[in-house]
Amino acid sequence: MNNVHEPHDIARPHDYDHHHSDTSSGWLRATVFGAMDGLVSNSGLIAGIAAAGASNPIVAITGISGLIAGAVSMALGEFTSVRTANEQLDAEVRTEREAHARNPEGEQAELTALFTRVGMSAEIANLAAAQVHKNDERAVRVHITHELGLNLEERPSPLVAAVSSFLSFAIGAFIPIIPFVFGFGNLWIGLAFGGVGLLVAGGLAAVTTKHNWLWGSVRQLIFGGIAVAATYTIGTLLGVSEIG
Repeated sequence: MNNVHEPHDIARPHDYDHHHSDTSSGWLRATVFGAMDGLVSNSGLIAGIAAAGASNPIVAITGISGLIAGAVSMALGEFTSVRTANEQLDAEVRTEREAHARNPEGEQAELTALFTRVGMSAEIANLAAAQVHKNDERAVRVHITHELGLNLEERPSPLVAAVSSFLSFAIGAFIPIIPFVFGFGNLWIGLAFGGVGLLVAGGLAAVTTKHNWLWGSVRQLIFGGIAVAATYTIGTLLGVSEIG
């Protein structure tokens, strides 16, 4: 196999050497957070009301209600938070454009200093900054990247984040109530379903981020177990003989 690359190809290492995951769309964070939240929230919810004395049909109805309310809430929250973050970025861009229009010499000197701090010689830094500032829009983008660590080309989509969050929360929240919905289980079977879901979700999240899948699974199960233990204890203390 010929591993020799032409000079014009060597400048594109992502084509032949390595690649990065997509971190800009916003789906990964929303999906992981939604699935984990759905699993933990509904596992804790059914543990609390079952411990309080609720019948299986009541547990199923409560779990479905929690699924719907939680999924909608998560989607709206993700949409709003991502959109707000993007609007804040737009505001920073406007600020940078106004500063560039008022004081282009000062902005160029600032960029020279930034380039110097990342390892360029003073002469090369000054030349590079002057080259960048030949184009106003390019100058604004470079300043935003170096000053704030942000890339204007990589902003998450509010809609993608909302949809990902909604679907993943709904799936996660449905897993612990499967036995109640289909009428073949009790609290402990439901919690077993939720526990398996937490293990799988934690492991998949760890694999996606290139971490140890076993620790990711166990960690998520521990977090879920803490929530379930808390709500179960409260439900037991507040238990009633009949819920109707």
